[in-house]
Amino acid sequence: MSVAVRFAPSPTGRLHVGNARVALINWLFARGRGGRFILRLDDTDLVRAEPVYSLAVPRDLRWLRLVWPKSDKRKQSDHLSDYADAAKQLTKSGRVYACYETREELALKRRALLDRRQPPVYDRAALKLTTAERARLEKQGRKPHFRFKLDHRLVEWIDLVRGPVVIDAADLSDPVLIREDGVPLYNLASVVDDISCGITHVIRGEDHVTNTVSQIQLFEALGSTPPIFAHLALLVGAGGESLSKRLRSLSLEALCADGIEPMAVNSLLARLGTSKPVEPFQSLWEIVESFDIEDFGRAPARFDLEELKSLSARILHEMPYALHADRPYPDRMETAEERLRELGLDGIDERFWLAVRPNLGRLEDAREWSQVCRGPVAPVIEDSGFAREAAELLPEAPWDEATFGAWAGALEAATGRKGRALIRPLRLALTGREHGPELKYLLPIIGRERAVARLAGKTA
Repeated sequence: MSVAVRFAPSPTGRLHVGNARVALINWLFARGRGGRFILRLDDTDLVRAEPVYSLAVPRDLRWLRLVWPKSDKRKQSDHLSDYADAAKQLTKSGRVYACYETREELALKRRALLDRRQPPVYDRAALKLTTAERARLEKQGRKPHFRFKLDHRLVEWIDLVRGPVVIDAADLSDPVLIREDGVPLYNLASVVDDISCGITHVIRGEDHVTNTVSQIQLFEALGSTPPIFAHLALLVGAGGESLSKRLRSLSLEALCADGIEPMAVNSLLARLGTSKPVEPFQSLWEIVESFDIEDFGRAPARFDLEELKSLSARILHEMPYALHADRPYPDRMETAEERLRELGLDGIDERFWLAVRPNLGRLEDAREWSQVCRGPVAPVIEDSGFAREAAELLPEAPWDEATFGAWAGALEAATGRKGRALIRPLRLALTGREHGPELKYLLPIIGRERAVARLAGKTA
């Protein structure tokens, strides 16, 4: 089977970690099987869909390093005639019928059923209307919406995550396919698109399980074989709380602005909900190698922002400076060299990167250490006598990583200082900071001339 999957967000807001996880898992599933990943914008709701988000969705996915052919991107608003044709076919076969209740009337019916502790299932009253009654309602100005008549039978499928699923369609309301204004709704448009795109697997959140019942019957009513389904457990907070109120702060836009590494997002989301440990992957292709949709369980997947931040730092700490042939997928792995160039930090070499990366929380922090190494930096001198003596004992160039140890040993012998009492004043004088990368790595990059000036209290 040639695999084809789709990610189908509504362009009504920025992508957040919840729907980004669905996109990522679809992408990994397709890539692991040599299949197609299709981005489909479900933008038929022209009132809520906004052009700015239609542009933002693919931009957010590209930030995650997900790629797809240009031909595998589509918008539902370009295919309205396809949905109209499908609706005519379903109407002709007796599976679509007109309903005239207003939203208020439907709400009253629903409330009455709930008050009687009955399931709020639509009563199919519209099917009992005579031709004369329908004409009278339309004369009053009522415009019908259209429902799909479900077969009241058991619907079964083997879910790649949930296992065997059996749901009685009689327990569900006939879904509305077309609104009063003629706009096709999710179930109809989604199924028609899945058929036309040859979608083989539908991977989405478990909040769509009941939709699957209606959609399987829609596939069959339109003469098509339903795809294979997988319904992922939803993300919750670290304590099991709902993430719904925090989704704005957990948008990909917000995570990017906070300096989170995109591969940290991928590394975490690809493993949440599985028994596999979270690892700081440097490449999507490393994740593809170990990915299996059947690893996902039914328990809610717990998302912890602090874990993501820690993972992001770990990825930076292991990021190579340049491509190395001995690494897996070197041509598909990001390097510090290109990323630093994107930040405008040209001329920084591997020696600098290896020195500072263990201390980075965000890649942007490299800018601060570039300033420390290149200057100007205002030194902090707490003991001018010690600083003068340190300057006098500075070894001659050239310097390497052994220089600082030799210098510190000479200072310890001359002053009796050791440990923090020795290292702290040197760090403050050379970097102007209390903490940072090991001085044995920084000192050769700072250089002798600049080190002498800073030990003399000069900004250099």
